[in-house]
Amino acid sequence: MLTMEHHTSMINWTERARAAGIHFGLSALIAGAAGLLVFGLWYPYPYREISGGRELFLLVVSVDVILGPLITLAIFDRRKPWRELRMDLAMVVAIQLAALGYGMWTVSVARPVHLVFEFDRFRVVHAIDVDEGLLAKKPANVQAMPLAGPTLLAVRPFKNAAEHAEATMAALGGVELAARPDLWQPYPSAKAEVLKAAKPVSQLKTRFPAQAASVDAVLQKAGRKAEAMAYLPLVGRKDFWTAFVDPATADVVAFMHLDSF
Repeated sequence: MLTMEHHTSMINWTERARAAGIHFGLSALIAGAAGLLVFGLWYPYPYREISGGRELFLLVVSVDVILGPLITLAIFDRRKPWRELRMDLAMVVAIQLAALGYGMWTVSVARPVHLVFEFDRFRVVHAIDVDEGLLAKKPANVQAMPLAGPTLLAVRPFKNAAEHAEATMAALGGVELAARPDLWQPYPSAKAEVLKAAKPVSQLKTRFPAQAASVDAVLQKAGRKAEAMAYLPLVGRKDFWTAFVDPATADVVAFMHLDSF
């Protein structure tokens, strides 16, 4: 037979579980809204995979969504004075929102901002990669840090041998050419260079016969035929992909997780 103390304890834990459940539901809704921002704007496909956006966001959000309700489960007690309980819950929410804000800031500074043609390949440039000291030298018609997903750019030709040598030394030091605003140019300006560097997809299928069916499937999904397309290697944050381009317009039409270097 349950004593009054045990009965009260059971009621208390039931109320705690209910409060934690409500907290979890609200946290999940906020996380869902954050996910729409992250994957709808900052990391559209395929950048959520190329740039690791999915893993980073899930790490940030899972910790925030789980810890907040757990703290509520631990501190919620209706036997406390209402003012004290309200202050406790407000503190938990404030800490949780601060953690989510910091996490979203981290995801933001790691977001991809440009897909840059770099002489014989594409490279994904992230906000944190860009040399901010050179932003003043970017072309006027190029947006430096777009918030609505990566834009297409290209590295312009070097002005002279001295600039070429300086940029090469900087690249050896870890500053990629594609991440230098002073070397950016609009993608259409490099159309001829893109088409010259791109190779027929038939060569890709010959090099990787085991992936031939997958290549066809990716291009079919994009409404294209493999024999009428070209490709270039793509350098991501963690590994290498392949970008498929229209051999007439140089438009990027599809991506595949395949190292084509």
